[in-house]
Amino acid sequence: MAWRRSKTSERAPRRASRHGRHGREGRSSVVRPPLPPLDTRVDRFDLSVGTAAEFLRSAWPELRDVRFEVADMPAATDDDGIPRWTVLPDAGRIILYRLPIERLSHMHRDDELHRRMLVEGAVFRAAAEYLDRDPWDLGPERFRYF
Repeated sequence: MAWRRSKTSERAPRRASRHGRHGREGRSSVVRPPLPPLDTRVDRFDLSVGTAAEFLRSAWPELRDVRFEVADMPAATDDDGIPRWTVLPDAGRIILYRLPIERLSHMHRDDELHRRMLVEGAVFRAAAEYLDRDPWDLGPERFRYF
């Protein structure tokens, strides 16, 4: 008797198994352990830039129409340094570069608060350059605790 492979249409329908690979039932999404929402460095950076930009827009009428944008890296330049931001007053744009701000700036303490303050400081310095003012003049009540 010759062995032959059966066609898929001739096979009996297969029932779904009640148990998984290790003899347990599959877990539903309702039963899984509560996990914190996914939070990445990019999301935290964007949130810090957004909150600082909204504060500055509410405090300074000259910044209400300015767009604060986030980019990863600046375009290649012939200069010595790597810019942390680019201010384009004619276009009404401030572009902050995430990687130079995060990696080239040094913090004395590496925690969430100091990372957020580092990003907000860069936003304040870029806005001060846009307005041609001192960064401390933009939000004096914000820095009262220093």
